[in-house]
Amino acid sequence: TEQAVAVAGGIIGGTLLFVLIGITAYLLWKKLCHRLSYEKLTSPVKTTNANGIFQDPSTFEIQPNCPSRSGSIPFIIPPTLHGRDWINLTSEERVQEESDPCPVPHSGPRSSFHSLAGAYVVGTINPELYKFPEDKSETDFPEGNIGRLWFSIEYEQESERLLVSLIKVRKLQPPDDSCSPFVKIYLLPDERSYLQSKIKRKTLNPQFDENFVFQVSSKALFQRTLKFLVYHVDKQKKHHLLGQVIFPLKNETLTDDNKLVIWRDLEKENLEPPSEYGDIQFSLSYNDYLGRLTVVVLRARGIKLQEESPGGVYVKVSLMNHNKFIKSKKTAAVLGSPNPVYNETFSFKADQAELDTASLSLSVLQSTKGEKTHLLGRVVVGPFMYARGKELEHWNEMISKPKELVKRWHALCHST
Repeated sequence: TEQAVAVAGGIIGGTLLFVLIGITAYLLWKKLCHRLSYEKLTSPVKTTNANGIFQDPSTFEIQPNCPSRSGSIPFIIPPTLHGRDWINLTSEERVQEESDPCPVPHSGPRSSFHSLAGAYVVGTINPELYKFPEDKSETDFPEGNIGRLWFSIEYEQESERLLVSLIKVRKLQPPDDSCSPFVKIYLLPDERSYLQSKIKRKTLNPQFDENFVFQVSSKALFQRTLKFLVYHVDKQKKHHLLGQVIFPLKNETLTDDNKLVIWRDLEKENLEPPSEYGDIQFSLSYNDYLGRLTVVVLRARGIKLQEESPGGVYVKVSLMNHNKFIKSKKTAAVLGSPNPVYNETFSFKADQAELDTASLSLSVLQSTKGEKTHLLGRVVVGPFMYARGKELEHWNEMISKPKELVKRWHALCHST
């Protein structure tokens, strides 16, 4: 009996030992297979044609006489997508050619795409194209610039308050060596009241960081225009106007959570007295490639309003050819101001051959009761056939400077 027990115990022990050895061998074999598969996956693939990007490691040494390369990033198609319809690369588009004496070294950690055997390049990405553009508003000033003003605006719907923050002014051009500037802020058409900043002593680049509040209803807001006047105080405490910024609110999206930060170049104020019927300022531009004539109606001043006509004032722009009407467009109406601001752009189709016979008529009109309108003034610009003086000069300058906006003031006349 003892002998039988011993034999049974030996058989059971042997069996357990055999099973343990088998399990150990299986685990070692599985681990070895995983290692071989990983090494095969991560090893570089040798290629012998121009379509591959993975070169033998021995070729990664940079030749001493090779020019430096830009840091472009290969855009790679993984093997799983090789069956798709991709446009074949031409020899000029390939990243590396067999004849390339300067292969790109693959230093540092590999990307997941680089570790996929059989992947190939369809192009490169230039990182320079995806950088945020630098803010050059404080460094790039055009020739003849007389200063630049920064401000922000925000509108509170519930309290009906327009919040204006005067931030700073840069590169002022005062008449004297020293400059002590300050700013007056108007909300047109009201030109009798204004808000004023503090005076900054002896600086051409004043930093204001001051906040101002205008009470204005949401209905009237988009009929209003902000006007900034920048002054210099001299030693005799006299005020000298250095420049102005006119900013209409009608095209802006003003909400409680939308604070707009804006900069504008200062403009010289037209100090000449208005003409008998007022003046209008607009820009002209002609694009000879597109055959488009562009008119930007900026503002008017000194308009003689009809008191019996409470309607708004607008500008009608008409294109004529051989004194024949072609097309007209008009601005939005501005209520109750003899100095309306528009800043509206209109474009007309006009072939270059037609410029010798075409003309533009700009009429300032005021709405009356019913559908009638009252003509407040008019100006015509065009070639010698239709215009003289400043109007002819403006037209000729537009033609001589294609694709540029040419801005001028013109006196209105009352002739029809």
